[in-house]
Amino acid sequence: MTTHPTWFSWSSFLRDWSGEWADTPADDATVTPVEADEVARRERWLGFPAASEERIAALEERLGRRLPPSYREFLAVSDGWRHAGGFITLLAGTADACWHRDASGLAEMFEGFLDDDPSPEELRDVAVWRRGLQLDVQSDATRVVLDPGDVDEDGEWAVYTWASWLAAPPRRFPDFAAFMRAMHGEFHRLRARAADGEPELACTTTRRLDAQVEQARIQALGGEWERAGRALEEAAEYGRPAAAGLRDQMDRLLGRTNLAHAEELVTDPRYAPELLPPLVAEHAAHRHRDDTVLTYRLRGAGDDVVALAHTLLEQVRSGTYRYTAAGPFGEAVDRAREAARWGDTGEAWRTIREALPLWQPLGPDHLAPLGWLADPLLGPLLTPERGRELLSAPRGGQPGEPRRESDAARSDPEGLAWLADQATPGAHTSYRFVLVEGVEPQELPGLLADGKGTGLDEPMTSFEARSRWRQERREVSVFDDRALVAVGRAAARWSFAFDCDGPLFAPQQFGSPVAACADARTVVVWAGPRDRNGAPFFHLSVARGGAELYTFTCADGEVRRAGPIPPGLAPDRFFGAGKKREGAEAAIRTERALLEAIADEFGVRLPRHAITRGRLHTFTTRPWSRPPGDGEARTAARLECARTDGHGARGPSAAAPHPLTPHPGGGPSRSRSPRQQP
Repeated sequence: MTTHPTWFSWSSFLRDWSGEWADTPADDATVTPVEADEVARRERWLGFPAASEERIAALEERLGRRLPPSYREFLAVSDGWRHAGGFITLLAGTADACWHRDASGLAEMFEGFLDDDPSPEELRDVAVWRRGLQLDVQSDATRVVLDPGDVDEDGEWAVYTWASWLAAPPRRFPDFAAFMRAMHGEFHRLRARAADGEPELACTTTRRLDAQVEQARIQALGGEWERAGRALEEAAEYGRPAAAGLRDQMDRLLGRTNLAHAEELVTDPRYAPELLPPLVAEHAAHRHRDDTVLTYRLRGAGDDVVALAHTLLEQVRSGTYRYTAAGPFGEAVDRAREAARWGDTGEAWRTIREALPLWQPLGPDHLAPLGWLADPLLGPLLTPERGRELLSAPRGGQPGEPRRESDAARSDPEGLAWLADQATPGAHTSYRFVLVEGVEPQELPGLLADGKGTGLDEPMTSFEARSRWRQERREVSVFDDRALVAVGRAAARWSFAFDCDGPLFAPQQFGSPVAACADARTVVVWAGPRDRNGAPFFHLSVARGGAELYTFTCADGEVRRAGPIPPGLAPDRFFGAGKKREGAEAAIRTERALLEAIADEFGVRLPRHAITRGRLHTFTTRPWSRPPGDGEARTAARLECARTDGHGARGPSAAAPHPLTPHPGGGPSRSRSPRQQP
């Protein structure tokens, strides 16, 4: 159902608009000094005499259609309109309204843009110019039509506008009243951007909207963000001060960065430390080579703000930016970063959320903490659900109880079973991980590396870590199956080392990376949807101090086991008779059941959000394949990997076969055990 604001009526709306227009200077860019305008200015009326019911009915008879209600109501107050916004000089009344019939050639133009599989929206953009009712009589390259093919349940026709200078698709309005309110807003917005020195337009509309902005600001701080957002959106359309900047802050927390483009508060030195970092991070993420793009977005800013922006840009690009805040909230931010550093993004988010009542704004137009969005460890915590949760929390001294965490905001499932979900972001063909009990994550390189990766790299995304790893490896032995693993906490007493890009599993060549783990208990899992023969594979081994306690492997359709396996992990529970060659869906169910059993047995979990979207420390393990035994030959190759030239270019390099896959022959040498060497 079409609804209008409670303050809206055509008579008062049009009368107010006319008076506001008459009060603008005659040389305003939106005013053309012609005789008709001089009359309109004296009479304070942009419209015409009302159309009688007979004139409206005659128009409907000529068109063969009943007019939509809002346009009909408009005509009953004014039979046409001058200066609808800044670019439509004359809008049609009963005498001028007519079927467009592609008089502008826009249907033909948009038709030329269609590909072989056009979307419904693209087809609509063609059709509206052939079937629409033309309303623009005089305009600055702007077309306006009412579309009888886009009708709502109240009989309202949508309005479509297009301007050549916008270089954008046609803009849609749900009805004629919405279109006219938008044009009224355009008039005010253009007036608000008028040259310096011109008096501000103070009127009923601006006073109403300014009061609305102030009320919305308080509502937003109190957690009523949806209600506040609607009020700010209207005020921003009218160009009211701070409205766009306030709405911008909300859009960023909701993940709508395509809508967050207002710079009016970003250039204010009071707010720049909080509002600049996400803007700068967005610029860096788009990999702009020309930083004048950022400078342009900060036009009007003082030298101190521009200098701060470039300092932040350097920090964001180098990964050294760290968000800080004052007081107890800042202390909570530090704790949250430490939790996120080791993969506990759920705890990191809860720490920030629970500290929100302690947060204080930098000024009256600051709605929420935003600098953390650019922090390499804290930024990945944001999801649309968490953004809504943050905006729903009272803060900045506003009263109210924080809402309990929603299920949607919990981005991490418990346990390990999510690894079997093929729809997981960054879906993997196979994965492998080590769980170590009683040690901290930073101790893992000393237990799982052999001197070639004894330290932790700085936290990086999986993509960043793997790109850097490939560039830094000057020589690769294809049977030396080392893994680049991300590390973190799997439980209160467990740490994990996870590789999301494991190769195919060959049970005869497997060698556990767990060697000298003191008295620690370790769990090794290697799984994937398919081995080289087309069957699922799953390996589990549990050891203490490097000595194997029990193990089982399902590969090539067979199950091999050793040691006293606990009943909860017994292979017969999962790989019984008839399950050796199960279908893909059944294999995934089996994998999920195995992962759930392992999580229950050891009380562990892996953080999905941190692994798939966050940044974690990494290091390189010792090989996961054993060396060749006596009398055993194995295909091997060595690959020289070119370093980048500093600009992302790479030298030529040859592709190497996978270490566990036989080479098709030719090229690589045969690797033998020491006793076989000539």
